[in-house]
Amino acid sequence: MATEFFQPLSGNAMPRSGGIATMMRLPNVPNAEGLDACFVGVPFDLGTSNRTGARFGPRQIRAESALLRPYNMATRAAPFDSLRVADIGDIAINPYNLPDSITRIETAYDAILRHGAKPITLGGDHTITLPILRAIHRKYGKVGLIHVDAHADVNDTMMGEKIAHGTPFRRAVEEGLLDCQRVVQIGLRGTGYAAEDFDWCREQGFRVVQAEECWNRSLEPLMAEVRERVSGGPVYLTFDIDGIDPAYAPGTGTPEIAGLTVPQALEIIRGSWGLDLVGADVVEVAPPYDPFGTTALLGANIAYEMLCVLPGVKRRA
Repeated sequence: MATEFFQPLSGNAMPRSGGIATMMRLPNVPNAEGLDACFVGVPFDLGTSNRTGARFGPRQIRAESALLRPYNMATRAAPFDSLRVADIGDIAINPYNLPDSITRIETAYDAILRHGAKPITLGGDHTITLPILRAIHRKYGKVGLIHVDAHADVNDTMMGEKIAHGTPFRRAVEEGLLDCQRVVQIGLRGTGYAAEDFDWCREQGFRVVQAEECWNRSLEPLMAEVRERVSGGPVYLTFDIDGIDPAYAPGTGTPEIAGLTVPQALEIIRGSWGLDLVGADVVEVAPPYDPFGTTALLGANIAYEMLCVLPGVKRRA
């Protein structure tokens, strides 16, 4: 029997201001069974250290995604003609308990991965990448990582806490979740707690690309280097929206000036084409700090672009 591919609801069938707000107006299904890829929301911001509000990210990203259409006119990717994709809704985190929420996220991603679907996550603060990576590790073993961010997120503790949005990749290294020689961090910048803040990453074997290396240049050559470095095994792509300059993405909890541009963000994601991507996330979209929805619109486009580079997505001739 031929596979039935879900398609986003057309603006000609229902005005874009109407209908239920799912990601790209895809069908909402209860779980990942039978899917090749799924959008999933994690409305969590208990790990934030500055401005809260990322718990509202998934809802606003979905609302702003209503304008997105099925075909990528730049790369010619046709994800909805290639993969069975739907929106499986949000994980019911515990807004009163961070450790319980982490357990709930792990359990939910174990179920997604058992069905063989590749999750594209709408966050939520960056804490959520740790439980996702734990589930990914149980499925795939150690993974390579492309990490776009203003911050390295490798603090040992924050206010004495081991799990927060500034610690996930320190924990991921300690827990053996990452193939450290296949980790690249792009866009790091800003002020630090110590002069050596980014050196810990390099000592683990990470390739660290500070934002200053990206100024006034295309990142296509960098991505050729990144593909060579992280290929040869499963790869996870995590994109903190504050990696992009706050001129383009003001709605985030810990903004840092002089970041990546939107075209550079697209070059990073599109440059991941051909890798064995096993999942991806866009995190730290905090709608209360962007009343115009610009940051959420950008988050929606980033999530769509991630879908377009998953293995198995065909490109039209």
